[in-house]
This record gives sequence, structure tokens and C-alpha cells, in this order.
Amino acid sequence: MILGYIRVSTDKQDNSKQKHLILETAQTQGYIIDEFIEVEESSHKTEKQRKITLLKEKLNANDTLVVAELSRLGRNMLDVMNLIQELNDNGVKLVFIRQPELSTFNTAHSKLLLAIYSYFAESEREFISMRTKQGLAAAKASGKKLGRRPGQKVKSKFDIHHETIKDYLLKEISITSIHKLIGVGSYVGVRNYIVGNEELNQIIQQNKNKDESLLAHVS
Repeated sequence: MILGYIRVSTDKQDNSKQKHLILETAQTQGYIIDEFIEVEESSHKTEKQRKITLLKEKLNANDTLVVAELSRLGRNMLDVMNLIQELNDNGVKLVFIRQPELSTFNTAHSKLLLAIYSYFAESEREFISMRTKQGLAAAKASGKKLGRRPGQKVKSKFDIHHETIKDYLLKEISITSIHKLIGVGSYVGVRNYIVGNEELNQIIQQNKNKDESLLAHVS
């Protein structure tokens, strides 16, 4: 199957331009798009809201995903590279029309570029982790008590990662990436923990409002 994925952030943007580009490229290169997934959601939304979850469910080994450009798949390099790596591991081919050099089935050159992108994504992950550890060390040095209070019961296995998760959310890291960074539990478990925690959920809402405000300003 060849699947086209189209995402725009607001109703004031036109998804027909992306669709025309994908169809024009398919005609030029002699293949047919079997199905489109079209989304009108900000990149700050969850994978489910952006239908990335649906995309992954539909694509199997030897299928092809066609998108207008790399940025349609996520809000930052870390998110995008995580998704590309997952699709690659599942045997899915990727076509980036505006960045053909990154299309995963082209040449050794594309593999090299993707490796470079992966390196920067990994560096970003390590940098975030380092800054978090430095922040915790600084807080401890200043006398701030970290972790559980005496007698406090842990209600969730994510409680001990609360401050780390909070720090990632403040940096607007996606829940998918947070799950991979802390390496505990499932994505659904991390998401439910964040949504069910008043402090963490408030940060999610603030990020959402900030994104909507920015889009309104640009419009």
C-alpha cells in the first residue's frame, strides 16, 4: 500500500496544496496513492490526534508513506526521527517530496543524511537529560528536598519521575518522546499519568494555549 499523509495546523491553511503535490509526484514517478490520511491539527497535539497512531496501524512491511516534507510528521527533530526509526524498523519506506535526498529507499546518501539527523536527535535527547540531571543536582545542592517526603506513599511507578517529566513538558517535549526518555512503563501509562496529574496536565494546557495563540498571531 502507498499511503499519503497530509497535515495542516489550522483551518486557515490549505491541505489541497500538499495533496496536489503528492498526487503530482505520484503521477510523475508512476505510482498510485491508495489512501490519504488528512489531518487539521497542530504539531503540539498527541500522536492520536494527529492520526500518527492510525498511520502506524495501517502501514506494514514494504508499504510506502508519502509526505510533502519532514516537518509534517512532528514538531521537532527528536519526534520525527523517533517516528522514522520506528517505521524503518517495521520495513516501511518513506518518501519526502520536498527533501527527496532523505527518502529512505533512495541511495546510500539518504542513509547517511538520516544517520546525521539521528545523531542530532540523539544529541538533543542527551542534552535534555543532562540539563535535567544538572537541575536536580543544583536543587539538591541548594538544600531543596527531592523525591518522596518521609512517609509519602508512591501511588504510581511514574511518581519518582515526576520532576523529570515536568521538566520535559516545560521544554514542550512530546509525551511520546518523554516515554522513550524515561524508559518506564507504556506510552498510554505515561500519558494517563500526565493527564491525571493536575500540575502536569496544566503544563500541557499552557503549551496548547501558547501554540494556539502563536497560530492566531501568525494568521
